[in-house]
Amino acid sequence: MDVVYLVIVGAVAGFLATRLMKLETGMIATVAIGIAGAVIAGLALRILLSVVGFLGGLVGAVLGAVLLIWVWQTFTSDQRK
Repeated sequence: MDVVYLVIVGAVAGFLATRLMKLETGMIATVAIGIAGAVIAGLALRILLSVVGFLGGLVGAVLGAVLLIWVWQTFTSDQRK
């Protein structure tokens, strides 16, 4: 069933892409363009999401550390004075 879904989505994506780019191709080339585009976009999105996930984790960790330092300084400020 996954292969049928891939071919249908590839056909639709290829059709839309060839019409947007004003390219006249046959049915097999249109489906191949759509499937190849889906593979390329899927890989690019996975890479982008992993980078964004890493950066989001880094930002979260820095904000958590800043909050922890602020709380620590707030509750230990009497001892430093």
